[in-house]
Amino acid sequence: MNANDVIESWIEDVARRLPRSQRNDVAFELRALLGEELQAKADEAARPADAAMATALVNAFGAPAEVAARYRPTVTIIDPVDGRAFLRAMWIGLAILWAGGLLSLARQPMHGTDEFMRALAQWWGSTITTTLCWPGLLVIGFGLSAWSRRRFPQPQSAWKARTAERSPGSRVAMVFALIGILFGVFVLLDPRWVLDVFFGGRAAPAAYQALTYTDAFRHRQAPFLFACLLLNVPLLLAVIIKGAWTQRLRRLEDALGLAICALMVWIATDGPVFQAQASDRMFKGILVLLVALTLLTLGLRWLRRVRPAPTPAS
Repeated sequence: MNANDVIESWIEDVARRLPRSQRNDVAFELRALLGEELQAKADEAARPADAAMATALVNAFGAPAEVAARYRPTVTIIDPVDGRAFLRAMWIGLAILWAGGLLSLARQPMHGTDEFMRALAQWWGSTITTTLCWPGLLVIGFGLSAWSRRRFPQPQSAWKARTAERSPGSRVAMVFALIGILFGVFVLLDPRWVLDVFFGGRAAPAAYQALTYTDAFRHRQAPFLFACLLLNVPLLLAVIIKGAWTQRLRRLEDALGLAICALMVWIATDGPVFQAQASDRMFKGILVLLVALTLLTLGLRWLRRVRPAPTPAS
């Protein structure tokens, strides 16, 4: 086998790994490129090219599969620009689904280790296994989005700078958030008010008992909880007046969020909140979910922060 046979064999191995429409063009390009490089090496060595020289040349160029991958069009299901969004949506979705399964598991009466292990196995089989379809649905959704962008490209809007203190939220959104907090605190002061509004005071006594706080909660945690919730009012008013979130206001918001999380953990792990056991379990489950979502939001905000300063390693 001479040098030309080695190169032709290598080119054939590369071309066989390519789509039929590309094979001839790529083979012609590789034959010209390798022929020039082989002749240059032969001139440098001051001897005719042989099979060993050609083998060393193609091995340095790369394995046929690797070279073919350079020419083959890349199959992209999820665009690189959507990679982080895909992972974030996947893990957040799985965390919410798994937490919901754990909450439903915690509401089941369990006595002894055997019942606990049986419930845990049921949670694993019914929740973990079935929720694994969520990443598959995300792959389909992000894949369709990437295909749509490539198939129907849209003109990119010009980038516009915004100040570091500005946020996407508007004053109108802050006003609605303020109204929502005030309404929520008003309802939480005495949830039985909801029954009076919808049933005109004719609801069943069990319904009123289900929404009646215990005396321990009223005198211990309730004042602190309502006070922390009302602290959001001056914070949002400051944002509305200024028209933007400043770094100081963001730090105050994070500190207040952590304080409310600590209060909700205290409430969830302490004595009963409502006189009815079913209402108490549901309310504490909602508190645990709110704590998880709040901590997740604060963690994502901390991870996404940008502080243009050199790190100690640099």
